[in-house]
Amino acid sequence: MKAHARSAAGFSLVEVTLALGVAAFCLITVFGLMAVGLQTQQASVQQTKANAIISQVADDLRADVRLPPGQASKESTQGFQLHGHWAAQATPDTLYFTNDGKQTGSVNQYAADAVFRATITYLFPPTQTTSLADIKVTWPAQVDPATGSPAGSVEAFIAVNR
Repeated sequence: MKAHARSAAGFSLVEVTLALGVAAFCLITVFGLMAVGLQTQQASVQQTKANAIISQVADDLRADVRLPPGQASKESTQGFQLHGHWAAQATPDTLYFTNDGKQTGSVNQYAADAVFRATITYLFPPTQTTSLADIKVTWPAQVDPATGSPAGSVEAFIAVNR
């Protein structure tokens, strides 16, 4: 009987090296994209919070309807104390909010724990039934969008039926 020559089963050193090189290239690419993905996710979270703040401010403006003479506003215990300075003044109101979306400080007064700055610009001329407002939320709150460049911003144009 003849003995059969056995062939060695397995991978050669060249094949293992190439497989490790391809795996390393893929891992480096994935890890390189993680930083970009985290930045995108953080920006998305900030934009979502800013949109929620815009919604709160718009709801507050819409809830503060014009009252007949002699009747007081019912907003004394809640709300942002915005009364729509459409007819009284042309200067915008500025509100400051924490990272949780809660108002901090008072109207046009910066607070140290503020993360978002909401600027409400009342557009002229108002009519008897509708007034227009431009609400812009920027972050960080320390940066005034009129003089500096904020990290991010969200803006909405609303009509308030009066």
